[in-house]
Amino acid sequence: MGKALEGVRVLDMTHVQSGPTCTQILAWFGADVIKIEKPGEGDPTRSQLRDIPGVDSLYFTMLNANKRSLTLNPKTPAGTRIFTRLIEECDVMVENFAPGAIDRMGFPWEKIQQINPRMIYASVKGFGPGPFEDCKVYENVAQCTGGSASTTGEIDRVPLVTGSQIGDSGTGIHLVAGILAALFQREKSGRGQRVTCAMQDTVLNLCRVKLRDQQRLAHGPLKEYPQYPNGKFGEAVPRAGNASGGGHPGWIVRCKGWETDPDAYSYVITQAQAFPALAKVIGHADWLEDPQFKTPEARLPKLDYVFAEIEKWTMTMNKMEVMTTLNKLNVPCGPVLSMKEIAEEQSLRKTGTVVEVDHPERGKYLTVGNPIKLSDSSSDVQRSPLLGEHTIEVLRTVLGFDEKEIAEARAQGAIQ
Repeated sequence: MGKALEGVRVLDMTHVQSGPTCTQILAWFGADVIKIEKPGEGDPTRSQLRDIPGVDSLYFTMLNANKRSLTLNPKTPAGTRIFTRLIEECDVMVENFAPGAIDRMGFPWEKIQQINPRMIYASVKGFGPGPFEDCKVYENVAQCTGGSASTTGEIDRVPLVTGSQIGDSGTGIHLVAGILAALFQREKSGRGQRVTCAMQDTVLNLCRVKLRDQQRLAHGPLKEYPQYPNGKFGEAVPRAGNASGGGHPGWIVRCKGWETDPDAYSYVITQAQAFPALAKVIGHADWLEDPQFKTPEARLPKLDYVFAEIEKWTMTMNKMEVMTTLNKLNVPCGPVLSMKEIAEEQSLRKTGTVVEVDHPERGKYLTVGNPIKLSDSSSDVQRSPLLGEHTIEVLRTVLGFDEKEIAEARAQGAIQ
């Protein structure tokens, strides 16, 4: 079975997380991803958050599967020549440097187009054109400027960032969509194009329901938020704890063992059509005849009490028993799974969502596999490359360099 992007070659100028997320997905789809790294140093994440001295960190290995590593200093004459040849031979170039970094290397978009008019040049930026255009950005900065932090957290408490990397990994995944669209258009136009994704824009895209609520707020209080009808709404969408944000109220409730287990919780949604079954199973069949509880509108002012009663019941079972019981009744719910439980979940191993990989220096480690499943394009996860592992291989097989040219490049410090 062939791979979806077989024959597509990617010049990977990315580092840390947002860019490598993008190029790793392209590699999983079968693209030949050639990761350019600084001689002697490599991607900074190789040495960040190390758990084993002198070995590539999990931060690096889990973002750079299926890639080839080529060390290159493009500031040398041989390095400039190698970089130019790579632009000629590749279909896509991806970078997530600070604004203008590639231009300062001597390769602005106009020059790249001249070298290879079919090149798709994709960039992750912090912000689009505007007051923040030249500002540096990190994951939590993007979450704050994109609307996530202001709408996340407990009611009337400080804004919170989420553990999901919606700024970095989220933008990388959005950039994949742009690259694939540009490759598809190139089939018809024959031309490459510029693809950019700003992290602020991505976070906002992932927070669109909150922009929806900002507009609804102009026409009265947001009835599905816990602040209604007992609290006050200001001019902006408030933080709403663990409220579901949809038309059906939901909340996190304690389960058996919560006193010692920080993840002994379940999320339960009081979906209107499943509410009768939920009320009966928790011992509150009386609610179904009571005008104060039998309709979703009537329950809104008393949601604290409703969830407190649900919690009395969930605390008699562990979170998996809660899910098994409620699932049979079509009540939407989900256990709060810890990272330990996810790492050990065998069904995720079977689908290739969690994969164990062997590394020559680190040994076996777990990584996340391709979350996007294609029926005609399998995704196998291969270990991340050692620094410069494929330098000579790429120079010979992709660029056609002979031994003399390779030796010259090494002498200049263009390669390691």
